[in-house]
Amino acid sequence: MKKIQVVVAEDQAMVLGALAALLETEPDIAVCARAANGREALTAVGKHKPDVLVTDIEMPEMTGLTLAGEVRERYPQTRVVILTTFARPGYLRRALDAGAKGYLLKDRPSAELADAVRRVNQGLRVVDPDLALEAWDSGPDPLTERERQILWRAGEGKSSGEIAEELHLSEGTVRNYLSEAISKLGASNRVEAARLARAKGWL
Repeated sequence: MKKIQVVVAEDQAMVLGALAALLETEPDIAVCARAANGREALTAVGKHKPDVLVTDIEMPEMTGLTLAGEVRERYPQTRVVILTTFARPGYLRRALDAGAKGYLLKDRPSAELADAVRRVNQGLRVVDPDLALEAWDSGPDPLTERERQILWRAGEGKSSGEIAEELHLSEGTVRNYLSEAISKLGASNRVEAARLARAKGWL
């Protein structure tokens, strides 16, 4: 029997080891590589061409959402399952937009992960049912990609000047984007806007 080949990406070493060990106990699943960040994961997918990539969202080098988009672009034969602690509707929407076929929360029973790997490998989509319902109710992400980039940096405490330099924009343009994002989110300032967007999973 040909086993389902899986790459696991997770930046916490203990969690990475536990996930890989958990999947390895399944008779029809083999973990062909482990990665501690998004870039390592992308390299591993390119090298091993696995059937399924199981990845966290918040990782160094490259987030799981960016990674999912890169994998869809470069290695469309590999299906992506996002496994995260973040029950944020915005993350779910962005994960699906990036091409992920599965979205599970880490507090689900362990047997569900192996089941999700099997189902995604068969071409099915697997999404945490409670979160899917919440995402449906919460409405679409109002931010553009550029607004998201700028608001994320503002939320990290960077000034308009620093953001402008980093993104090769004028300070006035950065302030316009921030003003637009603050207005869309109904916030009173950039810090509150970043907090609201993060809570929804839009950052």
